[in-house]
Amino acid sequence: MTPTRVIIITGLSGSGKSSAARALEDEGFFVVDNLPLVLLPQLLQLVAQGVRFTKEVGVVVDVRNRDFLAGLDEILGQVREAGCWPEIFFFDASDEILIRRYSETRRRHPLSTKEHLQDGIDQERNLLSGLRAESTVVVDTSSLTVHQLRSKVVEIVRGGDGRLPLVVQIQSFGFRYGIPSGSDLVMDVRFVPNPHFIPELQPLTGLDPAVSEYVLSQQPCQDFLQRFKTLLQFLIPQYQKEGKSYLTISVGCTGGRHRSVAIAEELGTLCRGEGVSLKVVHRDKDKG
Repeated sequence: MTPTRVIIITGLSGSGKSSAARALEDEGFFVVDNLPLVLLPQLLQLVAQGVRFTKEVGVVVDVRNRDFLAGLDEILGQVREAGCWPEIFFFDASDEILIRRYSETRRRHPLSTKEHLQDGIDQERNLLSGLRAESTVVVDTSSLTVHQLRSKVVEIVRGGDGRLPLVVQIQSFGFRYGIPSGSDLVMDVRFVPNPHFIPELQPLTGLDPAVSEYVLSQQPCQDFLQRFKTLLQFLIPQYQKEGKSYLTISVGCTGGRHRSVAIAEELGTLCRGEGVSLKVVHRDKDKG
């Protein structure tokens, strides 16, 4: 069984190939960086034999391996004869942007000295001109942020708008035990009347219907849920647009047993229709 998809990432040094490779990894590809092209047939053979669980492969090849162009046609011919039809993704950027990126990272271009960066870029652009013309896709990253580049790669590979579902974790907690680390949004719901002071509700938690009904029936709680849902409907697409993968919303009350638990569960219900991957957890529910 041959790999279902093989993508060769190549292009100008500093054009975003590493970011593109990480995007493929996030999509489940088995990615090898700076692979000597002569090893590509062997790599695909190992994948076909089930050495890797995925059948989608990405390889990054460029001028770091100086002679990678020498046997390109022959090696691609071998790969095609084996039943694989590699796609070549070529990444490019303007000279001005490449120079700026190298200046910011202080890395050395593989074909030039630090003092003669433009010469290296010119030499590399000339060497890769033929490969660029034969590429399946050419991506100019001059005006793209890292997040936009990632979305562009996913869009090309998977279709759609290139956005993955945002992973949202809603967690309840008690301020008594501290705010959870890693929280992106922290909501204090101690303004809602506290079931702790009702004897029959005190030993229960926010997962019990009696507590949940009591908390959610309060008008301040209803107003909060309505306004917070509207806020999330605005925020979630913005986070996705910027390439954010995870969002942690922490909802806190005094002890983390009643109000925050009931409200976190309700927020989970409200968010399930917003195109996100959702998880609701309760950090302090079972504490004294």
